[in-house]
Amino acid sequence: MTNKLSKIPGFAVHPLTPDRWTDFTQLFGKRGACGGCWCMYWRQTRSEFEKAKGDGNRRKMKQLIDSGHVPGLLAYIGDEPVGWCSVAPRESFGSLERSRILKPVDESPVWSVVCFFVTKEYRLKKITVRLLKAASAYAKKQGAKILEGYPVEPQKDQMPDVFAYTGLAAAFREAGFSEVARRSPTRPIMRRKLR
Repeated sequence: MTNKLSKIPGFAVHPLTPDRWTDFTQLFGKRGACGGCWCMYWRQTRSEFEKAKGDGNRRKMKQLIDSGHVPGLLAYIGDEPVGWCSVAPRESFGSLERSRILKPVDESPVWSVVCFFVTKEYRLKKITVRLLKAASAYAKKQGAKILEGYPVEPQKDQMPDVFAYTGLAAAFREAGFSEVARRSPTRPIMRRKLR
């Protein structure tokens, strides 16, 4: 299989820091990637998220970044932001703790990848795989020993992009992750050990 990214010059990934806020808002657009999310879905209760949809979530993400937290990684082709991956210690994502399907597998401390967003023109070009590899390197540099993800594995061949925001299991496998649990037919929990 040919790596489609090898044909795209200038690919780079950078942590989302305050100086990259404009790039993040450019990537997410007026809708905040999907319905005013601004990648705050996993960080709040459902009611908090719904109340803040749109500008409220955008402000909360900006406050998080300005406070010194790095909530994830931005992918670029040259100077153009083309992709996003939310990665942080699992405890940063309160919704995971409240999920019956995604509850902890064991007592091991893990970092989690919970969300992706890739611009339409760069979908199906393995940006997600590259972001997962970059997230693994970034988490390892921060001291993580395990990186965990919660992709979907559709029962049908096709799935609307909007429902694949946690990534596809095939991309995780290609990036070196293995399934460690499955409490739902379409939702494996996958891990990569960071040596």
